[in-house]
Amino acid sequence: MDEVKDSTRGNRKTMHGVVVSRSGDKTVVVQTETRKAHVDYGKIIRQKRKFHAHDENNEAGVGDKVVIVESRPLSRMKRWRLSQVTEKSA
Repeated sequence: MDEVKDSTRGNRKTMHGVVVSRSGDKTVVVQTETRKAHVDYGKIIRQKRKFHAHDENNEAGVGDKVVIVESRPLSRMKRWRLSQVTEKSA
């Protein structure tokens, strides 16, 4: 059997969201929004969820739009890393 070792670390989930809080040093709270149809009625429902993400360089501020990537557990709450800041707030 020929196995090809890939240098990537697999497919990691990414999410887009808005920074709603800076909780402590190197940590941001990112709120994401998903839209899905109600099973019975078909009405579009917005579901919001908050994730704690690791921000190594403290580059994101409140109101910034960011991309986060899943990672290994970094603390009790942090399972995501800040990938990039797509848009800075005013």
